[in-house]
Amino acid sequence: MAEVKSGLEGIVVAQQDICFIDGEKGELIYRGYHIDELAPHASYEEVVYLLWYGKLPNRKELEAFNDQLVARRALERDHLRLIESIPTTARPMSVCRTGVSQIGLYDPERLVFDREVTLVKAADILAKMPTIMAAFDRYRRGLKPIPPRDDLGHAANFLWMLTGHEPSPEAVDALDMYLVLLAEHGFNASTFACRVTAATWAGIYSAVVSGIGTLSGHAHGGAVQEAMNQFLEIGSVDNVEPWFRGCLDSKRRIMGIGHRVYKALDPRAPHLRAKVETLAGHSEHRKWFDIALRLEELTAAHPYFQERKLFPNVDYYSAPLLYMLGLETDMFTPMFAISRIAGWSAHIMAQYADNRLIRPRGEYVGPKGLKWMPIEER
Repeated sequence: MAEVKSGLEGIVVAQQDICFIDGEKGELIYRGYHIDELAPHASYEEVVYLLWYGKLPNRKELEAFNDQLVARRALERDHLRLIESIPTTARPMSVCRTGVSQIGLYDPERLVFDREVTLVKAADILAKMPTIMAAFDRYRRGLKPIPPRDDLGHAANFLWMLTGHEPSPEAVDALDMYLVLLAEHGFNASTFACRVTAATWAGIYSAVVSGIGTLSGHAHGGAVQEAMNQFLEIGSVDNVEPWFRGCLDSKRRIMGIGHRVYKALDPRAPHLRAKVETLAGHSEHRKWFDIALRLEELTAAHPYFQERKLFPNVDYYSAPLLYMLGLETDMFTPMFAISRIAGWSAHIMAQYADNRLIRPRGEYVGPKGLKWMPIEER
């Protein structure tokens, strides 16, 4: 009898050189670069280039890549008409999924898997996803969409299209770091879904849609929204301790604490914590940082969390960061997708380059030998 690994726990399904994770030590490496090297220095565009091309770009390569994104950010009228036809009550993640499908409808290329063609398609998705989500968020608030600007980078353009105001350097820096930290994370559920779809020789649009659908679940990308909801529920620093005791008494899960892979502090969490503190400053948003920090201190000091090695994960401080940037909580998971398109695309291209249909087996434990009975006798 074959050993069953529930959730494919510990199963290695492929070799890859895109991302290395050491859950025991709390290490995350993109293409050889530790996240501690990239987070304070690299722009999101540089990290995307690294993930797709296997090296950091020089100035000329980065400028050419930025030009490619600039040329692809704007939406055609057909895209805007689709957004205007969507119910304003639609879940943003559903809009994200549908938006990528629509990008694929206007792809003039045949269904081919050449790397250079796939790179162009990946850039098209990467460039347009923020524009689609900003346009929908404005549409559902009764506002007109704002076109992207050629003089702004990826993070700054999203904030501009969302608000119509010149984003502050602090806000741009915070969002850019968030995008860097969420860009890639190995064979997580959504990335694996992308690779399963790509392995059937489906196109990149179908593969990315698979990733978006998987990311939408509460056990994966949806956790960041729930993390912010708990901070909103706590409401004030004075309420953190009684709220925490209530969670312990009712055995309620604290969102953003603990990770399937990391048995040490998620290496992305300290970078986000520092960025949230800087972004909060002495503004009215300061309480969200103070609430998160106090709750982290309580969990760190409690034997239950110590024994089980439960620490803040990437969702924990992502939540207040995105909230401080003015996003509605239901836009948090689409922001995850906007970043992760970088890693998804890298893995899809890797799958195409060395493809084999992903076809695991399941052990049958049902009955055998049943006899057919006419419907009158059942």
